[in-house]
Amino acid sequence: MLLLFDVFFYVFIGIVVIQVIYYGIIFGRFATLKRKKTSPKNLPISVIICAKNEAENLETNLPSILSQSYPNFEVVLINDYSSDNTLAVMQSFAQNHDNIKIVDVKPIEAFWGNKKYALTLGIKAAKYNTLLFTDADCKPISKHWISKMTEHFDSKKALVLGYGPYQKIKGSFLNALIRFETFMTAVQYFSYTLIGQTYMAVGRNLAYKRELFYEANGFMNHMNIRSGDDDLFVNQVATLSNTAICITKESFTESVPKKTFSSWFLQKRRHISTATHYKLKHKILLTCFYCSQFLFWALAITLIVAMHQWQLVIALVSLRFIIQYTTLYSAAAKLKEKDLMLFIPFLELFLITFQFFIFIKNLLSKPHHWK
Repeated sequence: MLLLFDVFFYVFIGIVVIQVIYYGIIFGRFATLKRKKTSPKNLPISVIICAKNEAENLETNLPSILSQSYPNFEVVLINDYSSDNTLAVMQSFAQNHDNIKIVDVKPIEAFWGNKKYALTLGIKAAKYNTLLFTDADCKPISKHWISKMTEHFDSKKALVLGYGPYQKIKGSFLNALIRFETFMTAVQYFSYTLIGQTYMAVGRNLAYKRELFYEANGFMNHMNIRSGDDDLFVNQVATLSNTAICITKESFTESVPKKTFSSWFLQKRRHISTATHYKLKHKILLTCFYCSQFLFWALAITLIVAMHQWQLVIALVSLRFIIQYTTLYSAAAKLKEKDLMLFIPFLELFLITFQFFIFIKNLLSKPHHWK
């Protein structure tokens, strides 16, 4: 038994080293990033929103988009064969705003229920070559969203990744967990972008040049996968030279979070199932990080309970937490999520457990996609 715990202890040392590399070096790139000055580009922009049964959200959030302080933009509203009055809401707004274009998608058997087909029609209908995407259940937190996102385009940068936090609800553990997961995901995709390994983005705050879409043959490489119009496309086309990140607060888009664990569980199942289609190097990076997190907690608890080399274990645990907290605090300051930092250990442990159950569930059955 003593030999077994010795093995556990040496594995634990290796796991701590891996965690220090992730938090101290990889994520540290984002945490220590100094924001570069950018200037307004005033590029003509097509804002694209694909909506399926989103009448209420459109009524709530479209005014924030239409009131953007930007000289030249259109809003392309895609009605993906909604069964509610989504189209009527779009038409009502269009009567009062001449910069709205409506794309009404009809069902086609080959692409039934596929959001990527609807988005493709919207992209083709867009007037301008610079495209900015968000969702019907999102709204910009400032009137400078378009301006701040487009400032990062230049002769080389054709893809801009933004941040889309969720609304804060005081006293809600589920809300804190959702926001923490969203924050950690952003820390990862921003950090990996900075080391030339962009693997995903969120469709609720994403911009790219239309030629990038055509060069990649649109979504054809993954059209058979219902999800992934954002992350799988970015995973396919992003490079170190063509991708930029935008973390200015005025560029954020905010969404209403899920209200129940069951609805959030289903949402995360879809997201995690899509990740299985990432490039192999990205799957290795993400899997290694998650496994090292899981093993860090499992081995630390096991060794401390068994009182095996417990002084050294506690020292290593402390080292890892110090580096983790230092990095995430700086990252949270950039993304305006500092209120989450007090609960990092508890939120992290719960999230790791939650993700483990999602992984098992996805092995047993496939999640549903799009509405």
